Amino acid sequence: MPGMAIDPDTHRNTLLREQDERIARDLAESMRSGELQSAASFGRPLAQTDGWDETPVEFRMAFKVLKNAGMPPPELAVFKTRAELRAQLEAAVDNGEKQVLRQQLADLEQALALRLEGMRASGTL
Repeated sequence: MPGMAIDPDTHRNTLLREQDERIARDLAESMRSGELQSAASFGRPLAQTDGWDETPVEFRMAFKVLKNAGMPPPELAVFKTRAELRAQLEAAVDNGEKQVLRQQLADLEQALALRLEGMRASGTL
């Protein structure tokens, strides 16, 4: 009806549902045609990159999309560095080295916590 307002949430949900249905149709067609089965990674789990497990769940998909687009966010490097520091700490045998690594890890985690808190406060998280 002309002049009738459309609820933005309803409109968004309709668009998302239509997108999901289109993806499902495209995937079903790819299965029928054999296109999916010919992919090198078909039937195997996706490889996880360094830092994946350390990345908060709410960031994983967005970070993966940006990384695949060739534009990884700076936070991704921080999570990767944190994973590397944790691995180095596990492997370290010298107490002096362990102390240095613990301090580096603590500094990095504090900076990361402040960044995440800033994102939460600004509403970008």
